[in-house]
Amino acid sequence: MKARDIMTPDPLAVIPTDPVWKAAEVMRYEDIGGVPVVDDKASGRLVGLITDRDITVRCVARRHAPDCLVRAHMTPRPLRTVHPDADVREVVEKMEAAEVRRIPVVDDHGVLVGIVAERDIAMKLAASEALPLRKRIKAASRRALATVDAAID
Repeated sequence: MKARDIMTPDPLAVIPTDPVWKAAEVMRYEDIGGVPVVDDKASGRLVGLITDRDITVRCVARRHAPDCLVRAHMTPRPLRTVHPDADVREVVEKMEAAEVRRIPVVDDHGVLVGIVAERDIAMKLAASEALPLRKRIKAASRRALATVDAAID
């Protein structure tokens, strides 16, 4: 199975000059944990990703003003990405290496075409295949959270 088969196509995205609250509103509305950041809506070229954790740790916990911009708190490029033709195993390997639960799918020009989240793997693959892959992703993302939490303490 390929990334294109399990990805969420044409995900909602924000731009770097959007306020952080707009990214949070997209996450609330879509019930997701992260939003891709594109340079502008017309080109759709991926420039970053902002997650609910980015907003909490980099913005709220530091008592920033409510009008903070996405660019101040997003994870910028270089990001781990996959091509739509990437095999699911490659997707999971990149998620593990980056210690993340979602990975953007981009075309040859860096234009965002989709996103694969842990939820997509769980819902679109057979349980026998999804369960071991999800365990690998969870273990990698727990290591990342432990590193961040240790840095905050």
